[in-house]
Amino acid sequence: MTEIRYEVTDGVAVITLDAPERRNALSVEMSRELIDAARTAEADESVGAVVVTGGAHFCAGAVRSVLADTGRDPVEDEAYRNLETVYAAFTTLGSIAVPTVAAVRGAAVGAGLNLTLATDLRIVSRNARLLPGFAQIGIHPGGGHFTLIERVAGREAAAALGLFGDEIDGDRAVALGLAWAAYDDGDVLDRAVEIAGRVAKDPALARRMVASFRRETAPGGMPWDVAVELERSPQMWSLRRKHGG
Repeated sequence: MTEIRYEVTDGVAVITLDAPERRNALSVEMSRELIDAARTAEADESVGAVVVTGGAHFCAGAVRSVLADTGRDPVEDEAYRNLETVYAAFTTLGSIAVPTVAAVRGAAVGAGLNLTLATDLRIVSRNARLLPGFAQIGIHPGGGHFTLIERVAGREAAAALGLFGDEIDGDRAVALGLAWAAYDDGDVLDRAVEIAGRVAKDPALARRMVASFRRETAPGGMPWDVAVELERSPQMWSLRRKHGG
């Protein structure tokens, strides 16, 4: 991998976007490498959680050439597939069978904000900048942007950010429910790895729990009685594993 760094420590896979010269804007190649890294973590049964980060600058969106090529001919095969690959970077991260945490420093813009919101949990810098940025460059949001915001922070936040293009910092993101906790910039990655490490101690259980978590918290919600039945099977599995000898 040339634009992504991947390392595993104590069951936590850390995926780092590593193109600082463009503030980690998602190229097609970086997107492919991010997909590969996410799938590598998923395939490694010793991995119980994934943390995705970008160092000092999380992700400045998609590289402009990908958007420009698509704009010239949206249905031309290569352009269409290239944008699809960028989308797949965050849809893959959001669907792998492992709990995921975003450690966000600097800016998360457009597709970078999508990547942030694709994870199960977000730990952010107090001075992080979270903004859609789509309308500001004259394009419609993409990648399910409104849905991603609405499912974690509600309709009002989806309107303020996605529709009206508001920008928020890390503290405001926590207040809105877009992130779990905000820390000083230098502490963000350590805190994200620490919280990921709690569930990563038992990778098999982590994978069972995240499957239930995502089903029960999917858009539209789930009736309580259905959730009780959904949880019964993996809970019985965990009890048998713990006490069955």
